[in-house]
Amino acid sequence: MDQEHIAGDGEGAGRRRFLALATGAAATAAGLGAVAGCANGDAGEAEGAGPGPSPKPAGSPEKDGPHGFDVKAENARPGNADWQVTKAGPARAIEGFADRVSVLPGEPFGLHVSTTAPRFTVSAYRMGWYGGARARLVWRSEALPGVRQPDHTVDSGTRMVRTRWTRSATVETKDWPEGCYLLRLDAQGGEGQRFVPVTVRSAGASGRTVVVNAVATWQAYNRWGGYGSYDGPSGGYASRSLAVTFDRPYEYDDGAGLFLVYEAPLLALAERLGIPLGYTTTTDVAREKRLLEGASAVLSLGHDEYWSPEQRAHFTAARDAGTNIAILGANCCYRRIRLEASDLGPDRTVVCYKSSYDQDPGFKRGHPATVDFRSPPAADPESSLLGVIYDGYPVDAPYVVTNPGHWLFEGTGAKAGDTFAHLVGVEYDKVNTGFTTPRPIEILAHSPVVCEGRPSHQDTAYYTVPSGAAVLATGTMRWVEALDAKGDGRSGANHGLDARSGALTTRVTENLLRAFAAGPAGRTHPAQDNVKAVYGGSGS
Repeated sequence: MDQEHIAGDGEGAGRRRFLALATGAAATAAGLGAVAGCANGDAGEAEGAGPGPSPKPAGSPEKDGPHGFDVKAENARPGNADWQVTKAGPARAIEGFADRVSVLPGEPFGLHVSTTAPRFTVSAYRMGWYGGARARLVWRSEALPGVRQPDHTVDSGTRMVRTRWTRSATVETKDWPEGCYLLRLDAQGGEGQRFVPVTVRSAGASGRTVVVNAVATWQAYNRWGGYGSYDGPSGGYASRSLAVTFDRPYEYDDGAGLFLVYEAPLLALAERLGIPLGYTTTTDVAREKRLLEGASAVLSLGHDEYWSPEQRAHFTAARDAGTNIAILGANCCYRRIRLEASDLGPDRTVVCYKSSYDQDPGFKRGHPATVDFRSPPAADPESSLLGVIYDGYPVDAPYVVTNPGHWLFEGTGAKAGDTFAHLVGVEYDKVNTGFTTPRPIEILAHSPVVCEGRPSHQDTAYYTVPSGAAVLATGTMRWVEALDAKGDGRSGANHGLDARSGALTTRVTENLLRAFAAGPAGRTHPAQDNVKAVYGGSGS
């Protein structure tokens, strides 16, 4: 694809129901973001108060393994399959947010809750494998007094939704194992339930495979209060928020944000394997220059679109020091953002002006423009890190295996030309050497797609660098979702993905995680460049 197909925000193009298409969830009737589709080959636009009571912590400390936290011992503990929200109740029955995106084990955080019920409880579930239960109850509060918090306001300049809710509780995390958590809020009398996500992050990454929660992307797609990074109440691009804050609940998936669709299946698989794991978020990676130091691998999950320059620099430095990188989605590292403080603390505001970057006070002060990484000024296409580049939306196409002899396909039984229905979607990436592309790079799957009338291809690609690190990009947003695919697909769940797709993605991901956890994979599995063989005269 040439540059003119990438440029521009495509204002007026229809991507209003992106999240519903991407997750297959009717619950996103609020619509999200009018942004451009395949006509442009671009995901661009259509374009504090006083502390409350301190609930008592419970649980027991885990003995550290040789690399820190012992994930095998943790997952050997009994799980709690009743962690889900089953009685969401009315829209504002109960909802809340944490005043820290992540904490170190033992650090407290504030919980800000609004409810119509007189009392509520909080249950902290650590998400993982747990014999298939997917969660373990680590702590539950006593009944806490409920209050209906004040209505939100909207900033006149940035259209950012603001809440100034008082703190409902201070939650202590003493003896909480590191990991990804969903706190379930239960209103007294069954009036409603909602989730609040929080990460108990790892202090170090040495020798670990690091799971990175894509919280900036969760927040960009959050339309709580009527505004998100794609549109406002009018549904138009011009009414979008230019900045969004973590100081509000998540509207989507009963408050869980994008975690359950795009991250939880991979987390369960990784914890089932028992490899040494670390846990962090995109905001932590951006803030802490040495956070990924010594990591065996770092994982970007199913939808990880919004990155700060600092996060990208720290991923790149990790790769160049020998850390493997897995991009288990598509449309990754696409938007350049800036993190700023909110009323509740640092790095709680995600700034992304997109095509209006010249109006950004931060840009006028000398900060990088918050536009797509591939767009001027200072264009820096994501392919230099990922190997692939985002190519379009929306598609629903079969995944086509073209390099079955690659070690990642070992044990899958896949043959050249085998197809897996619906596995490519709703966004996809490809190798495009018109952009900076690391070499050698090896294409493993090369799937024809037609995106709003434009023929193209999706690619799964693997490249290696002199440090010994390897980078794998799946090139489809449905990879993590497919890990949970079962049956024949006729039910329509998981976009119609079937057990064949589930088995393929599971085995490939197991091969990937085990090899990446063992150290720089490029030393034992160097990439064999095949771009010219796959693309013919267009590859070089």
